[in-house]
Amino acid sequence: WHSMYALPASGMIDPSLYCSCAFLCCITGISIVHGDIAVLNDSLKNADPCTAKGCKWPKSGKYVYVPYIISSAYSQEQRNIILGGMESFHLSTCIRFVPWNSDDCSYIYFESKDGCWSFVGRQDNGQYLSLQKNGCLYHGTVQHEILHALGFHHEQCRSDRDKYVCINKKNIEPGQEGNFKKEQTNNLGTPYDFYSIMHYGKYDFSINGQPTIFARADPYFDWGHAKHMSSNDINRINKLYECCK
Repeated sequence: WHSMYALPASGMIDPSLYCSCAFLCCITGISIVHGDIAVLNDSLKNADPCTAKGCKWPKSGKYVYVPYIISSAYSQEQRNIILGGMESFHLSTCIRFVPWNSDDCSYIYFESKDGCWSFVGRQDNGQYLSLQKNGCLYHGTVQHEILHALGFHHEQCRSDRDKYVCINKKNIEPGQEGNFKKEQTNNLGTPYDFYSIMHYGKYDFSINGQPTIFARADPYFDWGHAKHMSSNDINRINKLYECCK
């Protein structure tokens, strides 16, 4: 992890002491939809409306700088997992995670709340990204939640998903049907990707151990075991943020 992207050794900064913007500690009424997506006031952003409404992170020159804070509640080993997840974006995209400073009113606050979840796209006045210490600190999970924060939705919720998968509603746990809702996403001209880190597993939210999602081309095809971003995930970031320009 490059020192220019590491948090100061002094540790946790409290932005509420410095930032003139409304600090995220005042946020209430967070709901979780689609399994791990945080929303406020029942207003769900997905990739297409999200980018149209300006919730992409701004580009400055060649790079997209995303300020971050990591909660002091994490151990150094746990922090390193989060830092490693961020570093993986530096290696293959124009996204650059940088330590928060007092001029940054949009930033990601990594904290161990209840579960693994994130808002979709940039939120004004800061946003939580929850990586619970027990269960969420894996490289692929960090990448997955960061991709939400960058503006991406789950793969099986793509606007064109019905061409590739079938949702078996009778196998879905009651009350979890909303996790399979199709969204009007901007697919950026990229193919449907079963190997995306953003794709649910075949048996996720199953009430009976039977598949909740089938691949139309091959009902016996298994997936959902990705440990890191696929080449398509990386390509989409580079397209959405125009990294090659």
